Amino acid sequence: MNRIHIVGPKNHGKTTLVVDLVTEFCRRGIRVGTIKHSRHDHELDSPGKDSHRHRTAGSQPAAIVTSDSLGIFLNRDGRDDYQRLLPLYADCQIVLVEGDIDASSGIKVEVWRAAGGTVPLAAQRPDIAAIVSDDGPDVPIPVWPRNDLPSLADKIWELVRCPD
Repeated sequence: MNRIHIVGPKNHGKTTLVVDLVTEFCRRGIRVGTIKHSRHDHELDSPGKDSHRHRTAGSQPAAIVTSDSLGIFLNRDGRDDYQRLLPLYADCQIVLVEGDIDASSGIKVEVWRAAGGTVPLAAQRPDIAAIVSDDGPDVPIPVWPRNDLPSLADKIWELVRCPD
């Protein structure tokens, strides 16, 4: 299984790109999984509901199963969270992580738009492998056009399949 982080500043198109890549990889018959990383605290479960009560009582993991979905809750405890999650993605050929610029492992590709008014992260970070942009940022790494999704998917697939 191959993991790649789609990173970039807020409102530069990370979610849109991840959704487009998932659609393209699925169209090709590639099994893809996603992980959304957020730096903010979120209550992912409904306080007062049974599953929430199980979790707050100390169950680790706590899960909820419905007729159409399955949710598993794990408290973060300082361990390498990806190592804890990745067994759930064992059947995936690629896992797209939206965000987590500070991950200690995993390939990173930045999404950047000039209209966002920021400097590309790749200008300051040597751990970014490429930038996805139609705006031609001046960076010392490959810049892949956003407007050609099939070609972009090819480049990302090649990057995760044959890392340097």
